[in-house]
Amino acid sequence: MFIQAPALSSQSNIRHAFFTREGGVSEGIYASLNGGVGSSDDPEKVQENRRRMAEALSVAPDALISVYQVHSPDAVIVEGPWKTERPKADAMVTSVPGLALGITTADCGPVLFADAQARVIGAAHAGWRGAVTGVLESTIAAMERLGARRESIVAVLGPTISQKAYEVGPDFIERFSKEAPGHERFLREAERPGHAMFDLPGFIGARLEAAGIGAFTDLGLCTYSDEERFFSYRRTTHRQEPDYGRLISAIALTP
Repeated sequence: MFIQAPALSSQSNIRHAFFTREGGVSEGIYASLNGGVGSSDDPEKVQENRRRMAEALSVAPDALISVYQVHSPDAVIVEGPWKTERPKADAMVTSVPGLALGITTADCGPVLFADAQARVIGAAHAGWRGAVTGVLESTIAAMERLGARRESIVAVLGPTISQKAYEVGPDFIERFSKEAPGHERFLREAERPGHAMFDLPGFIGARLEAAGIGAFTDLGLCTYSDEERFFSYRRTTHRQEPDYGRLISAIALTP
């Protein structure tokens, strides 16, 4: 049902999970642990899936917190369940025990952060746009506002599309080269002329290393190639399916 990272599971005051697509009640293209409230899946089934995730993290069902993700660089501080609509952002941080910060992905990079000593955690949705525009750095800065120390922060990248499955076209290459100068090494020539294979996990790792955090781990799991365990937006697109399930990656402080 979920995967854990030793870098986080070794911390006694932190619970986390990179949930797979297994262990839920959804059917068809959403089978089975679809956590995407923005998908066209049966809302009751999504709610039950998320309840199971919350239970696995030992938090209340309404304490599995998500934002309305828009591929932005924005991080918000979470103090409790949302009283109104989910804010538009792509990262969350908190120092409140019993809240699980849940990021939704289906190829983009889910990054979980923790400063166990300061008892501050974070979670970020890092697609290429968010990574380029600074969502990872925004998460770290927001954690620091809650008392975290940059050099004590551990970050883990969960299931993400790998370079071998991520072909990009000329427009992407031009924009990436312009907006992230000096990082062209993450673009490898593709078989198709004018195209490249983009290393999103490598780029995320480079941004976090440059930010000066304490430690970074990439679990090395590819969403596209492992259909049994992971949803993938790109795989769905290639098959011309009408929609896709969403994976949840979440982290919580113990009470």
